[in-house]
Amino acid sequence: MKLLTLNCHSWQEDDQLEKIKKLAMTIHEKSYDVIALQEVSQLITAKKVDHLVREDNFAHILLKELHALGSTAYRYVWDFAHIGYEKYEEGVALLTKHPIIKHDSFFVTNSQDTNFWKTRKIVQVTIDFYGKPLSFLTCHLGWWQDREEPFRNQIDTLLEHLDLREQHFLMGDFNNEASVRGEGYDYILENGFHDSYQLAKRKDKGVTVKGNIAGWDDDAKDKRIDFIFVPEDVEVLSSHVIFNGINKQVISDHFGIEVVVEIYEGDRV
Repeated sequence: MKLLTLNCHSWQEDDQLEKIKKLAMTIHEKSYDVIALQEVSQLITAKKVDHLVREDNFAHILLKELHALGSTAYRYVWDFAHIGYEKYEEGVALLTKHPIIKHDSFFVTNSQDTNFWKTRKIVQVTIDFYGKPLSFLTCHLGWWQDREEPFRNQIDTLLEHLDLREQHFLMGDFNNEASVRGEGYDYILENGFHDSYQLAKRKDKGVTVKGNIAGWDDDAKDKRIDFIFVPEDVEVLSSHVIFNGINKQVISDHFGIEVVVEIYEGDRV
């Protein structure tokens, strides 16, 4: 199974439509099974094409590009968490080419006010992967030290929504640096998840952010704050950073992560 996560920084990028096309071409080329996207935005003034989705929704445009390339099996689920820059409905999305059994979205912050930029929401999708149900969550969470909306509370709320009968994969921008002990990264591991990067048989340096970005204005160090956390009994074959200027062109202020795992169900992989 091939997985990709990317914080899109959508509509904040120069040549945004061209970068969407490059993302679509990579998804078409690599044929990922599940793609988790964060900062998936649309203008609040754009025309609606569905009850939530507007015509300039990043995921909606991406899907049209994929279908034009011939990758017509992909579908997406999107929801928005808060208003960004006073003009965008900013949310998260999951795309998959496998049958969707069920999907959900839920707040993980104390605030459910979409006008508050720290309000966070999860989108969750359970797919049928060759007869095996697997659950994926796309996450764009806050900071460990935040007094208004602390990261620990967000993870606790997320965990309360999980069906323990299923295997869950947490994917996204967690805004917690992997090298910092005793904070958000360690807290996720303490709750039974495993960092696919650490388990991977083949991997690179793992850096997903170079220098300062929004939310990390005073931290110029290279950072690993984007992750794919996997459940027990999942074999991780590889983990590589993508869209970093080495492995594909840069298309966001975050780099992406592509991970290959083996999921066993009888004789199927």
